[in-house]
Amino acid sequence: MPPIPLPRPESDRLVHDPDGGLPRLREIMARLRAPDGGCPWDREQDFATIAPYTVEEAYEVADAIERQAWDELRGELGDLLFQSVYHAQMADEAGLFDLGDVIKSISDKMLSRHPHVFGEDTTGKTTAQQTADWEAQKARERGPARVLDGVALGLPALTRAVKLQRRAARVGFDWPSTDQVVAKIAEEAAELVDARANLTAAEVAEEFGDLLFVMANLARHLEVDPEAALRAANAKFTRRFQRIEDWLAEDGRAPAQSDLTEMDALWNRAKAEEKAPKPD
Repeated sequence: MPPIPLPRPESDRLVHDPDGGLPRLREIMARLRAPDGGCPWDREQDFATIAPYTVEEAYEVADAIERQAWDELRGELGDLLFQSVYHAQMADEAGLFDLGDVIKSISDKMLSRHPHVFGEDTTGKTTAQQTADWEAQKARERGPARVLDGVALGLPALTRAVKLQRRAARVGFDWPSTDQVVAKIAEEAAELVDARANLTAAEVAEEFGDLLFVMANLARHLEVDPEAALRAANAKFTRRFQRIEDWLAEDGRAPAQSDLTEMDALWNRAKAEEKAPKPD
């Protein structure tokens, strides 16, 4: 992909072509970053400043899927695709690689990691066997490495905790029973209570992190995605609190004009409302 846009007449034809596909999107990105006539904001960005938007767009994709908002998902996937194009454009400008290299890289990777689909290894395998093959191929690609190498630092903390624990479990560093994980949670919770009373703020934060880490381990043992579980809990809290707001609004009041006792009772009402059998 050229780091500057096409000549203006050709560029205009492409960016205004509704059927221009990926070349159209690449040209739009090049125009936005163009030193002459581009967008000042887009020209000022770099990998570090765009990365948070990339993470945010990935979460918005996950949110649309969680809500089964399929019309929104189309747009959110477009936003996420644009992030890849954005990073590739900046890399091209820096002489690192271009979008074609990105596409070739992921295509080659998918072929190498799916020999049962694209190669001669077409024998019937279970999902578990294919997953093991995938991980083995990843290990070969990484070469000699420490057990926890390659778990991305930029992952959400709960997700990274699960991945770190899963890597350690592959070499036997894991509790064999969920009961032991639950016992560890009780131990860490007690340490947090003690830290709150006797230790510094930094030490309290450390103990809190330990508790969260063990909670992530419990999620792994229960085969629960902790990020998805917390998103669902956030959504439930939002629904129920908004019902509190609705009921208070019927009385001409806002939450700030209520008190904890009343709002707690309304919370229980919202909870009961959600759990009530739905009419056929």
